[in-house]
Amino acid sequence: MSSHQIGNSMRTVALIGYGAMASFVANHLRRSPWQISYCVIRKGRQKEARFAIGDEPTLVCGVDEFDTLPDLVVDCAGHLGLRAHGAAVLRKGIPLVSASLGALADTQTHRMLDEAAQEGQTQLQLASGAIGALDALSAARVGGLEHVRYTGVKPPESWHGTLAEEILDLGSLVEPVTHFNGSARDAALRYPKNANVAAAVAMAGLGFDQTQTRLIADPKAPGNTHTISAKGAFGTFEFTITGNSLPDTPRTSALAAMSVVDRILRNNASIII
Repeated sequence: MSSHQIGNSMRTVALIGYGAMASFVANHLRRSPWQISYCVIRKGRQKEARFAIGDEPTLVCGVDEFDTLPDLVVDCAGHLGLRAHGAAVLRKGIPLVSASLGALADTQTHRMLDEAAQEGQTQLQLASGAIGALDALSAARVGGLEHVRYTGVKPPESWHGTLAEEILDLGSLVEPVTHFNGSARDAALRYPKNANVAAAVAMAGLGFDQTQTRLIADPKAPGNTHTISAKGAFGTFEFTITGNSLPDTPRTSALAAMSVVDRILRNNASIII
């Protein structure tokens, strides 16, 4: 096995991306045993990255520029970042943490990352993102699941820049309107910046094609509300959470960023739950 697999010796971490989530992660890791050694950025973005991340990490444009391999890499750059750098990280035997679960709805991306992780004898660790109860859903899968539905409700402004704009007049809504009803795979592929939660539910439960997904724009929504309904041999459950966004960043869920930090810290814990 690679010397960069999960273990208590992990202390250095590289970030992919320098946006709101990366900044949140960096701020929290400064109060932990982890040291940020590198930040992977796009060419010519050094000034913006320094402002967001600080002077601590070395800025690079790809993982082949690492002089010393970090113990962990964390994708904070979304689907494009995961596709661009994820396989290279995994082939080097470095565990990779990501909340970009929706990217795995694309079968080619899923296969590429799976094969790279096997080649590097390491893991792609998917953070839970903006939803909870995935542990219960995953456990329920062992006994057999009959039905899983994910429902995502967000204010109209949260759907700007998505296919919802082609279906609805988001500025004139007076009541909740469903603009997508289908599989988690279709949701993740059609709404790449809004359906990571649907992907998380799918991967914990019945899979992308069997997980029913409904996306709703609600002008009276107090925030982004996510609901999982499941039925199986275990019984039934319904879990609902209304989450806040990161300050000044309405597109980034605070809990999603927190889940990434939690996943990192788990790599260094003696006892985990």
